[in-house]
Amino acid sequence: MLPRPRCCRRIAFTPRVVYYKPRGVPLRELDEVSITSDELEALRLADFLELEQIKAAEQMGISQPTLNRILTAARKKIADALVNGKAIRIEEVK
Repeated sequence: MLPRPRCCRRIAFTPRVVYYKPRGVPLRELDEVSITSDELEALRLADFLELEQIKAAEQMGISQPTLNRILTAARKKIADALVNGKAIRIEEVK
């Protein structure tokens, strides 16, 4: 059985910088975590712009539970990178 097709998510932000790493550590020595553009958009709407999850979900064209799952995954990845000194790469959703 095939999984449900992923619905389109509206992304209204394109970052100028797509890579972050700890200062003073060569990139070749770092592990990295990847953040998708939809995870970045969810973080931007909910955490940076401080929108309620329902409003943020409406702007992205997804349900609130889906937004919550995206936020949880993104926050876990960011926390992993900060706590464990990993690089963060932002990739485009395909």
